Amino acid sequence: MEIYENILETLGNTPLVKLGRFFSGPATLAAKVESFNPGGSVKDRIG
Repeated sequence: MEIYENILETLGNTPLVKLGRFFSGPATLAAKVESFNPGGSVKDRIG
């Protein structure tokens, strides 16, 4: 586990998790763990 100096260092680093248990084939299926966003919300996007 990486320890950051402040919350701003985590911006843009939302982790991806492989979903190999649910999918098999030539492609890689991954899910973005949005709950790891600094604000904890999927609605905190700007734009």
